[in-house]
Parts: sequence; structure tokens; C-alpha cells
Amino acid sequence: MLKLHQQPYIQEIRDDRLSNVRLFIKREDIIHPHVSGNKWRKLKYNLLEARKQGHHTLLTFGGAYSNHIYATAAAAKEAGFRSVGIIRGDELKFKPLNSTLEFADRHGMQLEFVDRETYRKKNETLFINTLKKKFGEFYLVPEGGTNALAIRGSAEIVDDEVRQFDYVCCSVGTGGTIAGIIHGMQNNGEVFGFSALKGSFLTNEVDSLLGTGPKLTNWKIFDGYHFGGYAKTTPKLLSFIEDFERRHQIPLESVYTGKMLFGVFSLLQKGFFEIDTKILAIHTGGLRR
Repeated sequence: MLKLHQQPYIQEIRDDRLSNVRLFIKREDIIHPHVSGNKWRKLKYNLLEARKQGHHTLLTFGGAYSNHIYATAAAAKEAGFRSVGIIRGDELKFKPLNSTLEFADRHGMQLEFVDRETYRKKNETLFINTLKKKFGEFYLVPEGGTNALAIRGSAEIVDDEVRQFDYVCCSVGTGGTIAGIIHGMQNNGEVFGFSALKGSFLTNEVDSLLGTGPKLTNWKIFDGYHFGGYAKTTPKLLSFIEDFERRHQIPLESVYTGKMLFGVFSLLQKGFFEIDTKILAIHTGGLRR
């Protein structure tokens, strides 16, 4: 249905700032040219379920620069689905499409721009029924792609090799990816999330996504590396990303993975990690802006 174009691999980072620990990156970003990293993992089982239920259309939500909108458009086209994107901000309908929305449009996604008050109703049954009247029956993929099937797919980032690491680090947006990784780790090692959003609410969000099964306590979210909030940057962050790419020839983006790796190196400089530990950072892909 959605083909994995290249197997992810684990790459060690050789860096003079890593004198007492070893840092590795799992290159989830290379598994698909347009549906990379955690987006591929989140959509995998959702596409299978949509086909199982007999749907021909996917409908989802996102902002003007949404990695999820970009990836869903590409995944839907590859898997043979029609796609609809409900885009936050009705003022955008009067402006030229940016590169993200232009890509989605070019890959067949029907874009529907709604005002922000309406967009906040995205989880309400009445609004969903209104969308069904307009677009017909569809399989609903939540904003960011996070649901139980996305968590199941994200858990597959973890295998026996990943479970050997002392720490596994990833960026956090809606919380689905880290919830899957926590499940996949099976209480082995520690899982650290680095929030790309301003605020401290994600710990409760992830705790809710983990459900009511056996308590998984080997995780923590750091919320001090958001650089002002979602998709916000600073010269300091951009300088770190540029330096990292120059040193290691690994592309980063400033919304998620760049912030996560900045956080990892910041903790390293503070002596947070024990000597001789092995740290794995998950490169979840994303668009470079």
C-alpha cells in the first residue's frame, strides 16, 4: 500500500563535543522521499484501515506549513486515495499557495480553507458531519496523524537494536510518535521527548495517549527547547542546525528535529548524561523551510 523506499539505519555521530558519551541517529528521514520518518509510520496502518473499511477518500487537518498535510497528500496519491485537507486560516484562500500547500495541491489534495474558530471544531461531530455532506464519506485522519493506529505504527521505530540504548530521544508535536516509542521500548532505557510547542501540556497528552495498560514510567518531556513555539526559530537554533549539517552531512529542519538535537547537545554540555552511556536520537524527517 505505502512502500518503504529505503530501510532506516543507525549512524554514529563523531563529534568533538561527545567526549564522554556516544551519540547515534536513527535515520527515519530517509525511508520515503515525501512521506518521511514518523509521518510514514503514522499513516501506514491508517491507510490499511481506510482500505479495509472501503473508503476512497482521506480527510485531514493542518496549518499552512503542515508536514502532515504534505505527507498525507503524497501518501494518498501513492496509495490511490482521493484526499481533502482542511486548512487553518480562511485568509489563505486569497493568497498564492506556499510550497507546502502547492505540493499538496499538485498531488491531488483538495484544499478547504476555514477560519480559525471553525477549525477549532475539528473534533466535533456536528462539524465532521457538515464536512461529510460537502465531500462525501471519508476516512478521517486526525490533525498531525495521531491516533491509536499511528501509535502502533510509531512503535515499529523500535526494534531490539534500539532497545539496547540507554536513552532514546525524539521531538514531540502531538505526542503520537513518542507514545509509540515508549510502548516499543517496553520499559527498557529512558525515552526523552523534546517539545516543539510552547507550554507544558504535552506530558499530560502523552500520558493520555499511553492508555490504561501497564504503567510505563521510563519517559520524560523537556519543554524548554521550543524556541518560542511551533515553527518558531531563533538565530541560535539556525546556527546550530547549520553547524550540525556542516559537521555531519545530515539534513535537519527547524520545526522538530533541529530543536530536539539542540536539546540533546544542551543536556550534554550540562553533564546531564552519565559517562559511557549510549544515546539514540530519532530523526523523524520533516520539511526544511
